[in-house]
Amino acid sequence: MTFNALRPVATKILEPIARKMADAGISPNAISMLSLLFAAFSGFLYYYSAFDPLLVLVAGLLVALNSFFDAMDGLIARYLDIASARGDFLDHVIDRYSDVFIICGIFFGGYVSWQIGVATIVGVLLTSYLGTQAQALQLGRYYGGIIGRADRLVLIMLSSVVYFVYQSPIYGFSVLGWMIIIIGIGSHITAFQRIAHIWKQLGE
Repeated sequence: MTFNALRPVATKILEPIARKMADAGISPNAISMLSLLFAAFSGFLYYYSAFDPLLVLVAGLLVALNSFFDAMDGLIARYLDIASARGDFLDHVIDRYSDVFIICGIFFGGYVSWQIGVATIVGVLLTSYLGTQAQALQLGRYYGGIIGRADRLVLIMLSSVVYFVYQSPIYGFSVLGWMIIIIGIGSHITAFQRIAHIWKQLGE
């Protein structure tokens, strides 16, 4: 929720880049697929990093590129005036696959137990589902809660950089491990916050 509030500022910064990409003939769907590719490679590197800080750093950079291109596709579509329900649907599908690639790559890589990893990815997917479910119920897309997708991605990028500098465990977990735990707890709290919001809206 914190970083999502900065969306208008990020949009102003990214719009000139989006216009140049659109003028160069790059389609929004191509950008969406590119963002998915970066997420898949990121998860692959996290999985095979075997606690290699350099691979973790590169994976974090790929997460940043995933975030960048994920923001670009919508901006390009609006600039070209070709935004559509199909494009919005594809964007949401790719975002969910990206979340799975990145987060599963980290916990399959051994930075936390599979039980913690599964609890985290369930929380992430539930949070995202509830946001779109609000939209399906004609309540508007809802981004509320303590931790949204933008927050998750920033946490992953920052923890990857910190891990590159400091790999020692802190109370049994590395920085990456604690990041997954924080995202897991935050995502489930966010899911309940969204459930409460949607339930209240439906009763009004």
